[in-house]
This record gives sequence, structure tokens and C-alpha cells, in this order.
Amino acid sequence: MTKLFLGTMFFALLVVVPIPTMAEVNVGVHISLPPLIAFPAPPAVIVIPDTPDVYVVPDIEVDLFFWNGWWWRPWEGRWYRSRYYNRGWGYYNKVPSFYFDVDPGWRGYYRHHDWYGHRWNYESIPHHQLQQNWKKWHNDRHWERQGTWGVKSYQPRPPQQRQEVRHQRQQEYQHRPEVQQHQQQRQQQQRQPQVQKPQAQPQRQPQVQQLKQQSQEKVQQPQKQEQRPQAQQQQHSQPQEKPEGGEVEHRK
Repeated sequence: MTKLFLGTMFFALLVVVPIPTMAEVNVGVHISLPPLIAFPAPPAVIVIPDTPDVYVVPDIEVDLFFWNGWWWRPWEGRWYRSRYYNRGWGYYNKVPSFYFDVDPGWRGYYRHHDWYGHRWNYESIPHHQLQQNWKKWHNDRHWERQGTWGVKSYQPRPPQQRQEVRHQRQQEYQHRPEVQQHQQQRQQQQRQPQVQKPQAQPQRQPQVQQLKQQSQEKVQQPQKQEQRPQAQQQQHSQPQEKPEGGEVEHRK
């Protein structure tokens, strides 16, 4: 009963008298989400040549990609991804690695069924077929083994040339006005000082311990008083021994 009383009192003191802490809080920066795209039905996709299994929705005005199990879309210099093509977008703080393999002129090539002078007989892949097979196609290297992505008599670029093209596209992407503006905003946000919670007075913690000790003494005090008569009875009932000096020794 005594332990329960002490625990309840100490908990109440902790609630009333806060213990000083030092905590750093990073202020969350609000990132606006892209507008939703209304689809009358789940969209079909095509696979883009010379890419590592990158699919795109071709018949809309915005870039909407599917890669590695995620839907991806750029907007105002930022990137977003989701497990769904029409909702659940979340900010992605860098450029996905597949993007620099995507030819910026793919949309014009799609309209003309032409890929660098070669007839492009692309395959329209329904949404349900993509969801069922994309992982199997990736593991089996389906499009890599096919090699031509539906482009007639097409020879894929050598690896060295692909790296050079990727680097060139990366440089061009970094010079886009919306991308530079987003990078400047991120740099400004990183320079902002972190907000810290105010420190409590350092004397409050000892006060909690002092109040706890006082409460323990109050609870233990009746027990000491009850034990005193027993000690006195024992002293009167037992004969006291005199020390060598002839004085009676009193022990506290």
C-alpha cells in the first residue's frame, strides 16, 4: 500500500513539475503535391527503347512512368512516386536513376511510329497485364533479350555510348529553370537554423527529488514512532551493563 501511494505521488509530481530536457526539432518543410490525373479507365503503357524496363503512359500530356514497381511523375522540378497511378503520391527527394535512360523525344517518336529512322511497332500493354507480369519480365530480362523493343532492324547503343548519352541528358536536366528553382529552395531550407525547445529551469529536477524524499519521510515516520516503545521496553526489561568507566552507554 505504501509503495502504491509513493508511486502515485511521484507520478503526479512529474506531471506538475516538468523535468528539463534539451530536444532539437527539425521544422518540416511543406512540399506541395502534384494535381491528380483523372483516368476513365486504368491506363495502358508502352516500354521505351534503350531503357531498363521503363514503361510510360503515352496518351496523356504529362509524363507518367512505371518502373521497378512504382509509378513516377515529375512536376515543377520535383519528383513524386506512388504504388498507384492515380493517387497516393509522395515526394521523392532525388531524380530516379532510370530517368536519364529515357530519350526526351520519345513522345514524338511514339506519334510517328519511328525510332531514329526505324519503324517502331510498339506494343500497348494493358494495365492488368503490366501489374501481373512486370516483375517476371524484369527477372527474365524479357525486353533485354528481345533487344529491339519493337523497333525494326534496330541495334541498341553500346554501353559506353549509353553512358555518354546519360551524362549529357543529366546536364541538360540540371539546367531546366524549374529544376534550378527547386534546388535553390532546398538549399535555402537546409541553411535555416534548427528550432530548439526552451530549456526548463535546472532547479526543478532537485525539487522533484526533495518532494519525493519528504513524502517518504512522512510515510515512514509513524513506523518509527511505533517501534520506539518496543525498544524502550527491551531496555527496561534487560539489565544494562556498565562499561569500564562506570557510565551507562546509550546507543542511538
